[in-house]
Amino acid sequence: MPSLQGLRVLIVENDELNAMLLQLQLEGEDMQVAGVAPSVAVALQMLDALQPQLVFLDYWLAHGETSCPVAEQLRRLGIPFLVATGMDVNLLPEVFDAGIKLAKPYTCSELASALKQASALA
Repeated sequence: MPSLQGLRVLIVENDELNAMLLQLQLEGEDMQVAGVAPSVAVALQMLDALQPQLVFLDYWLAHGETSCPVAEQLRRLGIPFLVATGMDVNLLPEVFDAGIKLAKPYTCSELASALKQASALA
């Protein structure tokens, strides 16, 4: 599996605490967190500005919003991604089949494995 070292990643997560913890975990895997987007609109702007090599998506965002539009854009751009959700991953919309699905709660080793799988999709 490819190395995660230095990989530029964008986090799409509306919960500040979860985003901060995730950022620490990703940096622990020697990844470079380019930014954190709390909504679809911000995420789509950050994709253009930051040109991440990998994107971590939380499925449910604030105000009933999902990360589906971001996943659609990532699929079009060919940017690998993984999506985390507390729901059954088999119930996620089809667009997420283009990435790696991670069920919450997950362990650090499950996250590391999912990140490596996602980066291999590039």
